[in-house]
Amino acid sequence: MPEAITILPGSCRPMRLRPSTSHWGAFSAGLDENGALQVAAHPEDPSPSPLLGNVPSAVTDPTRIAAPAVRRGWLERGPGPDAARGHEDFVEVSWDKALDLLSTELLRVRSEHGNEAIYGGSYGWASAGRFHHAQSQLHRFLNAFGGFTSSRNTYSNGTSSVVLPYIVGSAVDALRNGSSWPTIVANTELLVAFGGVPEKNVFVTPGGVTRHHTPGFLAQLADRNVEVALISPLREDLPDRLQARWYPIRPATDTALMLGLAHTLATEDLHDRQFLDRYCTGYAEFERYLLGAEDGIAKDAPWASALTEIPPEDIVALARRMAVHRTFITVTWSLQRIEHGEQPVWAAIALAAMLGQIGLPGGGFGHGYGSMGDTGDIGPDFRVPHLSQGTNPVRQFIPVARIADMLLNPGTRYHYDGTERVYPDIRLVYWSGGNPFHHHQDLNRLRKAFSQPDTVIVHEPFWTATARHADIVLPTTTALEREDFGSGRRDTHLIAMHRIAEPHAQARDDYVILGAVAARLGIEDQFTEGRTPREWLVDLYESWRERLVDQGVAVPSFPDFWEAGEYRLPNDSSERTLWSDFRANPVAHRLATPSGRIEITSQRVAAFGYDDCPGHPAWLEPVEWLGGERAQRFPLQLIANQPRTRLHGQLDGGAVSQGGKVAGREAVRLHPLDAKPRGIDEGDVVRIFNDRGACLAGAVLATDLRPGVVQLPTGAWFDPVGSLCVHGNPNVLTADVPSSRLSQGCTGQHVLVEIEPFVGEPPGISVRRPPVLSRDRER
Repeated sequence: MPEAITILPGSCRPMRLRPSTSHWGAFSAGLDENGALQVAAHPEDPSPSPLLGNVPSAVTDPTRIAAPAVRRGWLERGPGPDAARGHEDFVEVSWDKALDLLSTELLRVRSEHGNEAIYGGSYGWASAGRFHHAQSQLHRFLNAFGGFTSSRNTYSNGTSSVVLPYIVGSAVDALRNGSSWPTIVANTELLVAFGGVPEKNVFVTPGGVTRHHTPGFLAQLADRNVEVALISPLREDLPDRLQARWYPIRPATDTALMLGLAHTLATEDLHDRQFLDRYCTGYAEFERYLLGAEDGIAKDAPWASALTEIPPEDIVALARRMAVHRTFITVTWSLQRIEHGEQPVWAAIALAAMLGQIGLPGGGFGHGYGSMGDTGDIGPDFRVPHLSQGTNPVRQFIPVARIADMLLNPGTRYHYDGTERVYPDIRLVYWSGGNPFHHHQDLNRLRKAFSQPDTVIVHEPFWTATARHADIVLPTTTALEREDFGSGRRDTHLIAMHRIAEPHAQARDDYVILGAVAARLGIEDQFTEGRTPREWLVDLYESWRERLVDQGVAVPSFPDFWEAGEYRLPNDSSERTLWSDFRANPVAHRLATPSGRIEITSQRVAAFGYDDCPGHPAWLEPVEWLGGERAQRFPLQLIANQPRTRLHGQLDGGAVSQGGKVAGREAVRLHPLDAKPRGIDEGDVVRIFNDRGACLAGAVLATDLRPGVVQLPTGAWFDPVGSLCVHGNPNVLTADVPSSRLSQGCTGQHVLVEIEPFVGEPPGISVRRPPVLSRDRER
């Protein structure tokens, strides 16, 4: 993608467009004669992401952090737990003073409490650039400093990442190397989509994607008239052009439906006994559970119907169609982001195994289709240049979604993945590239947790809620304000990310900031190796290039790559079927499970003795569901899914994101049958609440979701007034509880609530401007 020259309408001044990329796609951009950012999608992208419309606001957003700032209470009283964190104003200081304060505090914490007392947050979705990747930069720095307490897994699929190795030996295969879309389009006769295939999510891939293929493949499915069973409370979880049979399931009961389908297959002798005998272990135990031998309850269609509210005859009919067609069963990541989230993943694999189609083109199991743009994509599985983080000498870690538990309960024992662990005593939180006040649940509890450490340090371009709950805030550049290269999982290109704009105010790159801190701590050589950012880019690229050239791959030199703006990565086959090698020869390609086969029952998991995750798929009643006691108090099931107008909370101030607001707040969708008895009309500001907190949102009435269900996407910047978020962040409502003791995964997808019209003048939105700032007299 060479540098483009564009003539602006009504102007004789040319505008230079330079290449870059982002998690939502490759693009070129430049500043026009008025200083406004203009963005154009990559010319080879068949379905450019609408989220590119948020990019122009990034450089001039009013919430950009202009200078280093220190919370007044920390500056005046020094380090220590402080309930004022998140409530006080900030004092802008010089870079030298900020870096001196930071370095002194790091040394104090290490000296008094050890490196284990430092938590390196830096979770998720920072810049798409591979060198300026904030997590890599921070972890490299902290490793050079002696290490830190780290996190494992993700909020997105942390439950699946833990349970899949017990079932099929690897999480990577199912999550990253699933059957490709061309294989599905050509061979699948019946697509059974638990959670659907939400098209809004496929425009996003970590690290970027140059060509968005999935919308085109979904269109091909529609053209072929492939039969689709959409199993979701939301009709919009599948594109309208796919003429699906919609099963508006009661949320959190997908496992019950899968068991009802499996019971039908077993009792009508529609299951593939030969496949189960040769490729699986533990089916007999699972079948006894299905038939009720364990608890006296047969998991038949009427039983499943009572839980799911899908008619029993529809369940039986669907099972019979699955048995006679080439059937592909998909499960979105959303299904495992709930209590007992291991169960729908495990049950879906068991169901696919009973059909005997695992490893066949167009059949079997898939996970995450519609959850991320790279799932099923046809780009190469290619490792691009990246910065080494080094080795962390500290062995202590937590599952990522347990940060509030850790900060609130140091020394407490907990279970994780068959082990018993102890939460460390964290005195310093260092965060760069991520916003836990978006990702985490029960934000009022998280606010209390963030009051516990002695010090919170945050690198941020914007005054997010995380920055506002910090003690030392350092302004960083955005990807548009520095040089880098970027490429996502299964991307087709490596993109040269040119600098589009000059750094905002006093903003600096994370690398420059950490290099200055490293110099004060005597570890500069170890961290920087004496290189500038441009020298690092050249070195990383050329080292990568040399390895490929040795393998006979033609790769341009760095100057040629930079001038061209991109390098098309070597392609591989677009025909891919998950576990096809295993099916062809289960001895030569045995799975990495104890049996070498698919473990429908896992003796390892059973031996852990977890009542919230037994050794085979099972129906376990959650707390947050419409069939439970809690629903008597809070009778609506809120689904906190991913927004269609932004990536998580990124660029919430962008034009696309702001265009989706109602009355300046996040939009909540509810059925007219739920709105009418509550006196709610289209466009009303409503209060959504439960016993954890409340938020305001703008009402949108819709009939494409089942009654009793409301939808409020995540990502509205947290804007608290007491326990109320006035902007519409659903995580003031969600429970901070794990999916199980096995995975300790996130459960933020579902929560029970009540809704009422907001009476009076609603509070104004404050997150679109910086907090109160003053200037340090000693600057």
